[in-house]
Amino acid sequence: MIKIGIVGIGFMGMTHFEAARKVRGAQVAAIATRSEKKLAGDWSDIQGNFGPRGSATTDLTGIAKYRDHRELFADPTIDLVDICLPTDQHEEVVLEALAAGKHVLVEKPIAIDLPVAERMVAAARQANRMLMVAQVLPFFPEFRWVREAVQGGQYGALRAASFRRVIAQPNWSSDMSDFRKLGGWGIDLHIHDNHYIGLLCGQPKAVFSRGLLMDGLVNHVTTQYLFENPDLSVSAISGGIAAAGLKFGHSLELFLEKATIQFDAGTYGDAWVVNRPLTLITNDGEVATPHPGGGSEWCSAFTDELQTAIDGLQAGQEPRILSGQLALDALRICHAEAQSIATGQLVQLSR
Repeated sequence: MIKIGIVGIGFMGMTHFEAARKVRGAQVAAIATRSEKKLAGDWSDIQGNFGPRGSATTDLTGIAKYRDHRELFADPTIDLVDICLPTDQHEEVVLEALAAGKHVLVEKPIAIDLPVAERMVAAARQANRMLMVAQVLPFFPEFRWVREAVQGGQYGALRAASFRRVIAQPNWSSDMSDFRKLGGWGIDLHIHDNHYIGLLCGQPKAVFSRGLLMDGLVNHVTTQYLFENPDLSVSAISGGIAAAGLKFGHSLELFLEKATIQFDAGTYGDAWVVNRPLTLITNDGEVATPHPGGGSEWCSAFTDELQTAIDGLQAGQEPRILSGQLALDALRICHAEAQSIATGQLVQLSR
């Protein structure tokens, strides 16, 4: 049984805690937080932009409780440290966990600055430990179904794809209200698209972007990705300038040799609206709405994400979908997009 220690009990820490309840072969064995109230099981102050509020009576029976994360790292029973802290704290805590001999799962984005992310990936390699980054988008049912359809090849090669991910200015969390603390929406939000595109298509060789910068950070971006394959056309739109009534929206449209796939949904006002359910349109003229499956609980995608991390630990192989290198590559794209907007030029990517 793999023992998990969660560092940071905010909304994502609570989400991972709840998601771990249904993970096979692992359990949460410890938490670390500076909040005495949370250590006592009162998580009622926790809320996010989806899912329920935290409970005032969270059952922490049998779970070790630490006020200092270093004490958790010193616990010899902990195999995997799950870091759910603000992004600007990732480097210090990840490096400490790796130095303590722990495998690490850290929330997205891996970092804001490229040198920070590079140091984290290098430290994991040197420590011979896994550094996994919790980029959860590929585990949501529609995106998982699309990923498996593309990688399975049953509809032929991918020819073109477009992605959209937009939000209004968040007002549900003080930590989210200032996009500067997050590296701009071009990192905090849009890194999901860059990670997913990297997973489907590999690392692009260059990007050309137009958008809006604020204090040098991306507030909105439209990007064309250039790949070694000149016949592959991929683009994305993302940012945080939507009207208040459009709290969140995302969509995808993929053109494969034998099919077209569409999906479009978002939060309009306070209602989740599916403009276009996952739709498969094939060359024989058939139109179908696949049922992508997935759990019915609010945190099911996070359970699948954690299960993938646990399966990787048990197999001794870092899952590519969660790899620190893939997350680093996605961050490189984010920075290249900001450079392209600032200069008006095509920006080459290298590793």
